[in-house]
Amino acid sequence: MRPIPVRPGPGQESVWDYPRPPRLEPVPERLAVILGGRTIAATTAGFRVLETSHPPTYYFAPQDIADGVLGAPRRAGLCEWKGRAVLFDVTGGDATAPGAAWAYPDPTPGFRPIAGYVAFYAGPMEACLVGDVRAEPQPGGFYGGWITPGLVGPFKGGPGTMGW
Repeated sequence: MRPIPVRPGPGQESVWDYPRPPRLEPVPERLAVILGGRTIAATTAGFRVLETSHPPTYYFAPQDIADGVLGAPRRAGLCEWKGRAVLFDVTGGDATAPGAAWAYPDPTPGFRPIAGYVAFYAGPMEACLVGDVRAEPQPGGFYGGWITPGLVGPFKGGPGTMGW
């Protein structure tokens, strides 16, 4: 099945206009992550990775993440574009989300600006915000993109999309 991209309306972005290989860009809006009733990460100096068919993945500088939120890093998968990842358990308030954040300690040259920066899966979090807008998780649970109302797909990650 070949996906049929949704045509973006005014003020919208299509994930089908994002490049492959992906592009890294700074984010001007405030980003925030809430877990267990607590803001565990907030930044106005984040980055997003844009890749064809994927909603953006947002990255936070380590200093913009509350102390004690991230568990010990453990080796995770390999991204063909960014390199080897590490995975973290995330704790906020009384809630713990296993394997809900990741980072690239030593990314490939095109992604050096996010070395050590941390991304969060939206699904296990209480809320993930881009500006004042609540993001929804990318379908399927494997990829970590955040879907906001100004974004159109279809999005990779749900059933039947792995061959795109």
